[in-house]
Amino acid sequence: MLGILGKKLGMTSIFLPDGKNIACTVIETGPCVVTQIKTKETDGYNSVQLAFDEKKEKNTTRAELGHFKKANTTPKRSVVEIRDFDKEVNLGDVLDVSSIIEVGDWLDITGTSKGKGFQGVVKRHNFGGVGESTHGQHNRLRAPGSIGACSTPSRVFKGMRMGGRMGGNQVKVENLEVVKVLPEKNVVLVKGAVPGAKGGYLIMTK
Repeated sequence: MLGILGKKLGMTSIFLPDGKNIACTVIETGPCVVTQIKTKETDGYNSVQLAFDEKKEKNTTRAELGHFKKANTTPKRSVVEIRDFDKEVNLGDVLDVSSIIEVGDWLDITGTSKGKGFQGVVKRHNFGGVGESTHGQHNRLRAPGSIGACSTPSRVFKGMRMGGRMGGNQVKVENLEVVKVLPEKNVVLVKGAVPGAKGGYLIMTK
């Protein structure tokens, strides 16, 4: 598996050679620094730790400063492990977009979805809501209704679909095509949408 870290910059659209106009996500991709290499002998599994995006030293703990100093690099904001990395790398190596991604590659992109706050059952679980109200209730059009039986079983079952916090979850979108690479700007354009808001960190693997 190969991978690299990035940051979502926003969306745009481009024209393909056949004249089609497609929506694309613009992602700032690297450069990433190899800050740790784990092996099966020392850690029980093989992985490469990558760090991305500059961070102020005053906002970095001493433990983190020492960790980055071993790799001879400055503090970074995003630090992620990628298991079974298929490329030979050394501690302190810098990986840029041209060394990992090419036009035509298919990527799996993981990010944190937008947080929606506390939402009701209509938005959170796609309940029928206003258009499918029943029983002549005049002011309960978006309510969940009954959530269980009475004295038996005298409790609400786990997993009951109710209102609550929505969004802010780790989401993975698979098989997104790379349609353009701009190595001089460390930017890639992938077809379609990726999880998260502008400025959100992403993990791209292939």
